[in-house]
Amino acid sequence: MDNNVKKKNTTRMTVVFVVMIVLVVGYYSYLVNKSKEEKASLNVTAIERVLGRDLSNNYPATPKEVIRYYNEILKCLYNEESTPEEVDSLAVQSRELFDEELLSVNELGTYLMNIEAEVKDYKSKSRRIASISLASSANVDYYSLDGFDFARIACTYIMAEGKANSASNMFYLLRKDENRKWKIYGWADASKVKTSADDNGE
Repeated sequence: MDNNVKKKNTTRMTVVFVVMIVLVVGYYSYLVNKSKEEKASLNVTAIERVLGRDLSNNYPATPKEVIRYYNEILKCLYNEESTPEEVDSLAVQSRELFDEELLSVNELGTYLMNIEAEVKDYKSKSRRIASISLASSANVDYYSLDGFDFARIACTYIMAEGKANSASNMFYLLRKDENRKWKIYGWADASKVKTSADDNGE
């Protein structure tokens, strides 16, 4: 009887020991894989993150969000180290935000050439976007004209070139398309844009 009890106890101890080893090895594998996934996510560049957005299924919902995403593209173009292929991909991605009329006056080939030249000029002058200040959603100017819905929003860019900084104030105009998506209709220097306050003589 004693031998049988000892054998049973030994068997139980062996099973428990094996189970513990399996659990420890399994947990260790889980931690290793989790660490690899976290490192992989940290290694994703700003360009990869911007280009990874699927605009067909995840299009910005508001005028402010459209311009915020457009600014992310601009920062990738002018601030990040990029390959010629990435520059072209970013330029193509930006066109997904453009209104049909804006696209019609910016033929793809010419647009890509202009972006490539501008990016090259920024790099040669060590020029970059230091910061961007986008107006709040409460300050978006909505109005209707000729059966279309428009939105206008202000944005300030601080540009750094060497040790000097300069500010550029812009107004973006967006138009809602037939799919109810806000598309960039155009933009202009704020000093050249007539506002509602100007119309009222203020």
